[in-house]
Amino acid sequence: MAAPIITLEAVSKHFPGVRALERVNLELHAGEVHVLLGENGAGKSTLMKMLAGVHQPDSGRIVLDGAPVKFLGPRMAQALGIATIYQELSLVPDLTVAENLYLGRTKTRHGLIDFRSLNREAAQILEELQISVAPNCVVRGLSVAQMQMIEIARALTQRARILTMDEPTAALSEKECEVLFATVRKLRDRGVALVYISHRMPELFELGDRVTVLRDGCSVATKLIGESTPDDLIRLMVGRELSDVYPPQTPLERDELALEVTNLNRPGVLFGVSFSLRRGEILGIAGLVGSGRTELLRALFRADPATGEVRINGEFKDLRNPRQAVEAGLAFLTEDRKHQGLALGMRIRENMVMACLKRFFPVGFWLEEAERQVSAEYIERLAIRTPSAEQRVVNLSGGNQQKVVLAKWLLCDANILLIDEPTRGIDIGARAEIYALMRQLTAQGKSIVMVSSDLPEVLGMSDRILVMGYGRVMGELKRSEASQESILQLATKE
Repeated sequence: MAAPIITLEAVSKHFPGVRALERVNLELHAGEVHVLLGENGAGKSTLMKMLAGVHQPDSGRIVLDGAPVKFLGPRMAQALGIATIYQELSLVPDLTVAENLYLGRTKTRHGLIDFRSLNREAAQILEELQISVAPNCVVRGLSVAQMQMIEIARALTQRARILTMDEPTAALSEKECEVLFATVRKLRDRGVALVYISHRMPELFELGDRVTVLRDGCSVATKLIGESTPDDLIRLMVGRELSDVYPPQTPLERDELALEVTNLNRPGVLFGVSFSLRRGEILGIAGLVGSGRTELLRALFRADPATGEVRINGEFKDLRNPRQAVEAGLAFLTEDRKHQGLALGMRIRENMVMACLKRFFPVGFWLEEAERQVSAEYIERLAIRTPSAEQRVVNLSGGNQQKVVLAKWLLCDANILLIDEPTRGIDIGARAEIYALMRQLTAQGKSIVMVSSDLPEVLGMSDRILVMGYGRVMGELKRSEASQESILQLATKE
């Protein structure tokens, strides 16, 4: 094998109270897709940011083209041919697609931006990636999936020699994933060295050449993908066997209805959606991107205006806003937990009590000691990995952040949980913990409506499945009769 383009030799990085990386080694070769695998908190993001010039190693060194190099910042890394696609979107919402693609690198003519040239070049890269968005379209109006594809396109405009991709398919449809995979293969054939981070095992085996596994900030193995199996990699990631990722289904002992929704409408988005939810049940909502799954949860929680009849425990509820939905026992765990579910700069305990402030501010003064006690209780109950409740949420892994969101709603004593993409961006070990928590909640009599674009997750966790398409319910499947094929047939029918 030819000499690597870039090598990280025994690099270490420590933050206050946290060992992020400890003597990690990584070699990247031209024309290779190198998979980086590990649980949330294993050090993948820190290693990626070290390649991008965001972090500098405390010890060890980086060797580029055979010579030691010290990145003084992201701009220097970009100038040396290193591009990064982060999991969190970093587009400027009020600029156009073309302006975002060439942000900081726009061509000028007579001191002014040459928009004609800018839009022409942007149109070429959009066509290459089969992104059906106009270059002069403002980013704010795009879907999350479209924004993700624009992020990928922006990295490609940099003509990078080394490209790192962090969970690039998390918000993409199956068709968009196919376009992305074709692009990855094209870049590999051009001699680009790619680092590919994902928790989705099938795509790792479809695209990867080699894999490096991180655990607790250390590199535990580097091997050829062809010499590995999913079980091997999971064992290396978590240091233990995970024989059953999905917990066994809890038999429903009663048919008592927790929720009845009749003729839920939102003009142009939802059309006469009706369904019921039993106590202790997980109702899965499946469908293609744009089918109205997320919109259904938002309308039910009244995060968006909607009409229709809602009955909870048989009692009619005239819900007009999220506050009334919370008072009625509903909770909404959004798919975008970082921007809509958490205040990242605040402490764990502050996030946990955010939705039930009256409980801790009853008579004009704050019950701080009660807040500390209850947050410590939920940290232990949900097995949140953190030094203390004083830790800021931004420093937690994705799985632990999701547990904080869950704790926030459990503190409100919610009985019906509306969960959108419960494990997006979460590793296999943390997924198993989230699934176990969901089953524990239903065993206690709580009910869950779960939206997921991961069909194995829908099949593994749902007691019943509603399939949506075009803003309507296309059909309902019992767990015993559901399969990926039957779900897709309903999702795509006219």
